[in-house]
Amino acid sequence: MVAPAVPELTEEILHESTDARTEVLPALRELGPPDLVQLIKQPPRNPGKQIGVYHHVTGVDASSSASLAAYINTLTYKENSQSTTKIVEGLYCCYNAFSRLDMRVHVTIPGSVDSYCIDERGDKRVATDELWLETYLCSVLRAYSYADDGSGETIRKIMGVRRFNPVTNTETEHRFLQAAETLFFRGWQLGSDSVVQVPNNVSNHLTTGLLKYFATTGRYASGVNLFEKLRTRNVEVSSLLAKVLFMGNEEVQAIRVLHDAVKQSPMDYTMLDTQAEFLKKKAFNPSNPEFKDERLRMSLGCADRSTIAAPSEFGTWARLAEVYVAREDWENALTTLNSCPMFTYQDKDAPIMPEPREIHLPTLPETRLDEIDSEPESRYGEQVHPTLLNLRAAQYKGTFKHAYSILTEMTAKIGWDQLLKIRSNVFVMEEEYRSEKQPAPQGEQIHQRNASTDVLRGSPGPPVNGNGDEHEDDDASTNGHASTAPSSTAPTLVAENGVRGSVIDRSLEKPEHTITPEEVLGGGEDAEATEESLARFNNKRLCERWLDSLFMVLYEDLRIYTIWRTEMAQYRAQSMQYKKSAEEWEILGALADRLHHPQEAAEAYRACLNIRFSPKALTGILGEFEKEKNTREIVAAVIRLVTWQYRWYSEFSPELLYTIRTLIEDEGAVKVRSIIQATSLPQNVLDLTHHYAALCAAFRSSGTEG
Repeated sequence: MVAPAVPELTEEILHESTDARTEVLPALRELGPPDLVQLIKQPPRNPGKQIGVYHHVTGVDASSSASLAAYINTLTYKENSQSTTKIVEGLYCCYNAFSRLDMRVHVTIPGSVDSYCIDERGDKRVATDELWLETYLCSVLRAYSYADDGSGETIRKIMGVRRFNPVTNTETEHRFLQAAETLFFRGWQLGSDSVVQVPNNVSNHLTTGLLKYFATTGRYASGVNLFEKLRTRNVEVSSLLAKVLFMGNEEVQAIRVLHDAVKQSPMDYTMLDTQAEFLKKKAFNPSNPEFKDERLRMSLGCADRSTIAAPSEFGTWARLAEVYVAREDWENALTTLNSCPMFTYQDKDAPIMPEPREIHLPTLPETRLDEIDSEPESRYGEQVHPTLLNLRAAQYKGTFKHAYSILTEMTAKIGWDQLLKIRSNVFVMEEEYRSEKQPAPQGEQIHQRNASTDVLRGSPGPPVNGNGDEHEDDDASTNGHASTAPSSTAPTLVAENGVRGSVIDRSLEKPEHTITPEEVLGGGEDAEATEESLARFNNKRLCERWLDSLFMVLYEDLRIYTIWRTEMAQYRAQSMQYKKSAEEWEILGALADRLHHPQEAAEAYRACLNIRFSPKALTGILGEFEKEKNTREIVAAVIRLVTWQYRWYSEFSPELLYTIRTLIEDEGAVKVRSIIQATSLPQNVLDLTHHYAALCAAFRSSGTEG
């Protein structure tokens, strides 16, 4: 398999890339940035002139200084084939997130290899075998964490990153899992996803990477063996063991594991949450619909208990809200959502580099495909209407994104108008608060608090995502002109008779603001008097500012969505073409996805692809192909996505590997290979996808036998 091309970013000042990396070491809080490879080049006829170039990389074997030096040597072979310059020095930097050190290997060509590490103060230290073991494990986890899901979103965040698969066969898997077993109970030191408040033994970047690896490759037996051994040392690991057993459809064994573990540790929130998730999923099993209510009731019990066990964790409250949504208990769902503790999103560590003097992004002949090669030029100069660029829900991450998804799911099931009614039943609205507010008598002191106004608070102030107050009321068309529909009859999305997504001609009501805890408890005599007056609302809560903001953002999403659907219907009725740029269609597809309208999302994504290639749009409709079991369309989409990824220096995407593996399990390797080969695309492009299929054979996945 040919390696991806090598991007080059030229330094303005020699060694400025490594100096910049050293400066940011104290600020790193996650797994660290991708590895940095800095090369010193010189023209053969001018030895005195030196040029510094660099690129980033993930997935390279970082188990020793020799393996990193070997990577630099592979770059010298590529350079010699071009013969314009030669590499005389190379420096490989790989971050060790356990010990918070930057492991570095300096290679002189020809000459010696020197390895050392740099601490947060910039001082040199000796690189020991134990440090290399930690570095290797961090390197594998980073490869999975920084891998792209196929949509290209991750690839576009950092320029010039080569991405390799860190585990390509059972031998490298054994080394990876052995390192994970050795360092497992130090995994909390690596931190955790942004939805986890406090990292622990079973909720951290190490366990997230392990579960993603097992889900991607289907190596469930290896996962079971690993967690069985670790469970003997700590019963908490039972939740991870159960998750892998569920992945491998060993449900009976998983339930037994959880049953035994909960008896030993009845208030372990991860085990309770795992049970709640499983029961909620089984409630919608079409083969046993009569058990739906009973399973949801049991799921509710587990989810409720997990919030007691971990009241400060977002995940437990979000699960409880999801169960209430599944039970169609809308008021409790909204109340629970309001109780979720929200955290500021912490993004992955990214390299902070000076502006390069030159950028060289080469293309290998093996990735040549006309529709993909024309994408960058087609994107240039595309016009996007400002209302589509300003949809703030598209920027949500972490806890806010998850909470917004729960809110949009409720809207998709019951409609916007009904959601507003439930909101006014649950929360104290600003208008009724102002009308009921009574000034306290002079000198009267009120000491008793009303429990009905006390809710679990997330962050004490408004979240970084904003408070949702700044919205336009105009019904501007998403085509860039006034909507042809009268504003008094602007359509809204309402569920009629349980049918999601029906559109009727009613006004889309803008939500009123609720009164927030910050306003009521802002201090002063007036606030104390207000608390007494709020005793009249015994069955109501105060709405957190972030949730009030989410309602405003949801209103804006629905407003743009309904304008789009109305305009499309009007244009079709008049047999006119509804025109938009490819990027506008891409944004509308993402909007429909957020609002849980998969058919409308697929329609927008197809319209985008009719104009130009878009990995995001193709990834968006790939899910629809998988639901329909449309094997040929899945293969056609995967071939193009793999080629686009390889074009931008990534030979590894866990999500695309998972898609190929599950396709082979369903259809068999021979049939899948035949469908790949039967397409009319160039052979060099097909070989890239054949490489993914070969990985499945190397892991002995189901369907690859024979």
